[in-house]
Amino acid sequence: MQGADSGVPEFCGRYESVKLIVTPKPNKWNMKVSPITAKIESSFRKQARSNKKPRNTYLLVQSDKLDINLQLAEGMDGAIQANTKQPNHLASVGKLFTATLISILYEKGKLDFNDTISTYLDAGLMDGLHIYKGKDYSDKITIRHLLQQTSGLNDVFDPLLKRMLDNPGFQITSREAISWGKAHLNPVAAPGKRHFYTDTNYYLLGLIIESITGQPFHEVMHELIFEPLEMKHAYMHGFSKPEIKSDYPAASLYVEDVDLLTVEGVHQIDYAGGSVVAPLDEFLVFMQSLVNHKLIKGETLDRMVNDDVSKGFPQIGFRYGYAVWKVTPIPILIPKQYYCWGGVGITGAFMFYHPATASYIVGTFNDASYRAKALQFMLRKVIKELLRAQ
Repeated sequence: MQGADSGVPEFCGRYESVKLIVTPKPNKWNMKVSPITAKIESSFRKQARSNKKPRNTYLLVQSDKLDINLQLAEGMDGAIQANTKQPNHLASVGKLFTATLISILYEKGKLDFNDTISTYLDAGLMDGLHIYKGKDYSDKITIRHLLQQTSGLNDVFDPLLKRMLDNPGFQITSREAISWGKAHLNPVAAPGKRHFYTDTNYYLLGLIIESITGQPFHEVMHELIFEPLEMKHAYMHGFSKPEIKSDYPAASLYVEDVDLLTVEGVHQIDYAGGSVVAPLDEFLVFMQSLVNHKLIKGETLDRMVNDDVSKGFPQIGFRYGYAVWKVTPIPILIPKQYYCWGGVGITGAFMFYHPATASYIVGTFNDASYRAKALQFMLRKVIKELLRAQ
């Protein structure tokens, strides 16, 4: 359904349904105020205060081309005022980090995107992994299928999270979660036949990374991404510590009014499907490094972005590459100048690059009820204003 005030369609979310109030003191990012940044800030604060769901929200917009450096925080995080320096868990935005690790290993000659996953995973894990309509497709799944979310495997995250919330104390490892999926869930399609978004695919990618490197996933993340980029406050929730501990607590993030960071053992079902925690300006460093080919070559990035599939209904206007969400033009609905690509998290998190204005947009509403609204906000209230600034 098309939005009434722009050429941008509505997007359906996974959860429906908090509120905040306080305005932070200005920081060094925001010293220069232009009409465009003032409009974006006003829209952000209005959106953040518009209902009771988002308690603490954060936004960063950076563009050298437009001379924009904006970083905002709104609301209360527990007893403290939300602060732009707080580390944030951007949920499935972390999948883009996992896909980048796979791409780094590809450039090192350690794997090929078309390799079958059985090349790297043990027989116990592979046995009966994908049986669809009586046929075993386990040895047909490739790394590319996992990256594109086209393996046909079902998603274990939602049912296991529900179990954790209903039964405090229940814990399960990422590997055990895959085995649980084999026993309790049926695949949704044969490999390569359908895009179906699932954390299961990214658990398998994490285990492949561990198999190739002989190291725990979080150690590889620090070694190949956090340390080279000097992301000194970044870490993997539940798995590692930052090089420098922030003076501020990690921002709370909510699914159905429960702060996920307080759920014991949730990191195990987050794993390579998310887990990255960092201040927004360090997520910016990652995205800038990716765009400017400091982590991987241009041709590899091009493959990550453009070797894609349609996400289909209800996410019309989106295609999916290697953990890359791509806004694509649709005549009348989405003008071509809105094209951008990046990552999305279920808690209203987003990290995108907008080529037309050479802008980076990173933010989160930290509530699952805002997954769709966050994307609408980014397109209608941020990118729309950035385009006007040209």
